[in-house]
Amino acid sequence: MPDRQGGVVYTYAVMIPRFMLWQWLLGIISAFAIGTAKTGIPGLGSFVAPLMVLTVGDARYAAAWTLPILSTADIFAVFFWRKHADARKLFSLIPWVLVGMLVGGFALNLSERALRPLIGGVVLLMLGLHIARKRNPHAQVAGSPSFYGTVAGFASTIANAAAPVMNMYLLSRKLPKDQFVATGAWFFLVINLAKIPIYSWHHLFSRESMIFDLIMAPAVVIGALTGLWVVYKIPQRVFDLLIVVLTGISVIILFR
Repeated sequence: MPDRQGGVVYTYAVMIPRFMLWQWLLGIISAFAIGTAKTGIPGLGSFVAPLMVLTVGDARYAAAWTLPILSTADIFAVFFWRKHADARKLFSLIPWVLVGMLVGGFALNLSERALRPLIGGVVLLMLGLHIARKRNPHAQVAGSPSFYGTVAGFASTIANAAAPVMNMYLLSRKLPKDQFVATGAWFFLVINLAKIPIYSWHHLFSRESMIFDLIMAPAVVIGALTGLWVVYKIPQRVFDLLIVVLTGISVIILFR
């Protein structure tokens, strides 16, 4: 007998979500974008949160359904970029990320209508800070590790939406492409694994979500391989501009 949860219809016989074709296509696009973002174009990850909300039908469940896909891509990215990471860029963020995750865990009790514009506002603020730095590199623009860390932990917990925040932070540290991707990969591997207890506490995982994630695994791998090829084809200036543009588009989607 069918059951409905978070806008998704299940059948107990096979435990596979009965999505419409367009929902499966959005899921595949999201998984591919996650893989590509983790190994080559971090800005693509900005699209994942809104696309997965449309796929699953509920922001809180979308976050949990996306987490195993993200973790798979994180492992892939860490393996390929393990020699380029600069972990020292992340040490000052750790305690503040934990604070943001704690606040985000409580915020998961808010309605979807309240969560999405909140995330969009955070991303918009970070984009403004980055543009200000680009226009005047010698100016002191507000944005300490405590600020970035807290916002990243919060946005990641409520919607897996910390990618734009971390993109702005790593760009502000003027990392070359290799270190940019590698350092971000390590950060998200750790933070995504740390979110498992939070989502479990809110009962956001299910057998259906795990089956969905397994089906999406090939798209993640293909995306990751695509990212490894693309990253060497894009000049540094175009790389930075692409991240800013994609981040701006993600803000528009989050506010819709």
